[in-house]
Amino acid sequence: MRHRKKFNHLGRTSSHRKAMLSNMACSLIEHKRINTTVAKAKALRTFVEPLITKSKLDTTHNRRLVFSKLKDKYMVAELFREVAPKVGERPGGYTRIIKLGNRLGDAAEMAMIELVDFNDVYTPGKKQAKKKSTRRAGKKVKVEDQTETSNDSETKTDEA
Repeated sequence: MRHRKKFNHLGRTSSHRKAMLSNMACSLIEHKRINTTVAKAKALRTFVEPLITKSKLDTTHNRRLVFSKLKDKYMVAELFREVAPKVGERPGGYTRIIKLGNRLGDAAEMAMIELVDFNDVYTPGKKQAKKKSTRRAGKKVKVEDQTETSNDSETKTDEA
């Protein structure tokens, strides 16, 4: 029985699943974006996001914890040097899964998983300030009316 066992086993043994997720996480850190099936992408997200959270604080203990999962010292170094500074102020949600359609051979659902802060299309270098908007219509004033009211206020202050 599999009562209260939440994660997806992906049809693999425990050792195969751990090795596969470790390799996929290394590829994601190296390339910042990979294509895989939707089920593997969702499993990878739960595997890699705690590692990225640990990388925000660069201590020897955190490096050892991450290395115990990734098994690749170059990817650990890249995670702590390149990825961690970009996600420093983000409170979570470091990855994005975009569904791509079905694979031709076996019609498996494919998806692209990427690191959010490394996509220039969705997150430009400088964040633009959002214009505050309200749902109230408000009074619309023409440009000519604004100049007249500003001239009137100037003449009133001169008279006083």
